[in-house]
Amino acid sequence: MSETQGSERITVYSDYVCPFCYLGRESLNQYQSTRESELEIDWHPFDLRSQKRNPDGTIDHSVDDGKDDEYYEQAKQGVRRLQEKYDVEMDLDIATDIDSLPAQVVSYYVKEHYDYETWLDFDVAVFEALWQEGRDIGDEDVLVELAEEAGVDADEVRSALDDDSLRATVREQFTAAQQQGVTGVPTFAYDGYAARGAVPPEQLERLVEGT
Repeated sequence: MSETQGSERITVYSDYVCPFCYLGRESLNQYQSTRESELEIDWHPFDLRSQKRNPDGTIDHSVDDGKDDEYYEQAKQGVRRLQEKYDVEMDLDIATDIDSLPAQVVSYYVKEHYDYETWLDFDVAVFEALWQEGRDIGDEDVLVELAEEAGVDADEVRSALDDDSLRATVREQFTAAQQQGVTGVPTFAYDGYAARGAVPPEQLERLVEGT
């Protein structure tokens, strides 16, 4: 991945199906708008469904992950509260039936093989497709369309999705995140410090600038 010369970077662990990751990115955008220089995102994928995955990567929805109706209702309330706080409209509150692994595989491929702006365009498009339009970001055709709009060749996307070694590499990234101590997303990290959750812009400012 090419990097903008001399730019600062904030590490962000996230999963596209996490509504708080989308809201956290909106908070980051609001903080970015107050800065003179761009703060690049060093994205690391995280899999909220890891406990429910079969060896072939599919999701076993029958696995009990401890998240019941009450948990999801509280999550929805939290999402709606932050939508209002950050002035964001969302088509969905949660996305329990969407598998983000294909999107994470493609995003990782784009990050590794294209410039930062191309990856960022694709990354933002995936978030918006799910949370603004309610589209299935686990669908290959949807991902191809979003990638092409960002300037990525469709055949490369299809090849990436069929690449077992790439998929394994992405799953290794999930494990690496856990080994780094990431237990939930979004997690923002900068210079040895971290903030977890869709924290407000002023908290991200303190994280990065120490103010």
